[in-house]
Amino acid sequence: MDARGAELADLEDRVIRLNMNVASDVARRYRGRGVAADDLDQVAQLGLVKAVKGFDASRSTDFLSFAVPTVRGELRRYFRDNGWTVRPPRSIQELQARITAIEGELSQELGRSPRPSEIAERLDVPLDRVVDALAANGCFSPTSLDADLGDSDDAGLVDRLGGADPGFKSAEARVVLKPLFEQLDDRERLILEMRFVRGCTQAEIGKAVGVTQMQVSRILAGLLSRMREQMPVPAA
Repeated sequence: MDARGAELADLEDRVIRLNMNVASDVARRYRGRGVAADDLDQVAQLGLVKAVKGFDASRSTDFLSFAVPTVRGELRRYFRDNGWTVRPPRSIQELQARITAIEGELSQELGRSPRPSEIAERLDVPLDRVVDALAANGCFSPTSLDADLGDSDDAGLVDRLGGADPGFKSAEARVVLKPLFEQLDDRERLILEMRFVRGCTQAEIGKAVGVTQMQVSRILAGLLSRMREQMPVPAA
């Protein structure tokens, strides 16, 4: 291996190590579906390696927008090959393989996960067929913000957005939520940043933006509702 090749290999290794937590975050969403957590982590790490080797920095500088769908696609491929309880028609399986193959490329171009309509246009297939392929296996359904996380306190995912770890610090959440943030005004962005990034109380936010604590509560509820409605449907 020449010096340039060794330098590239070292850079790829560092990127992989820096983003191992990203792969783990994505793998965690597929737990509890009959596959051991260690196996999911290994599959996700393989997807991360593929993302690092397949990323084209000349087309985009946002590595996460490419890596997250690539890791997710590798996990879906694993479930498709090993985890079907009821095997879908071959045509659906073949379309899912095509979707997986182009999802990373589309995500890099768009800077976010592609919508079903965008996938259908790229593959030149009817939208209803893409939707059928994405919905063919229930284990690939997107997680609701109101979903029960199964913990003893019965808190849903939306109740955890103020925590220090998942929420807005989640790599996948940043990719999905970025285009939604761009639609907000400066005050709305500030309120979300203070609540979910800085961990400020509603009273502290109210003082900073000049409203009451009750108004902050209503603003936050409205923002979360709007973002749920506008959130793009992720590929299955």
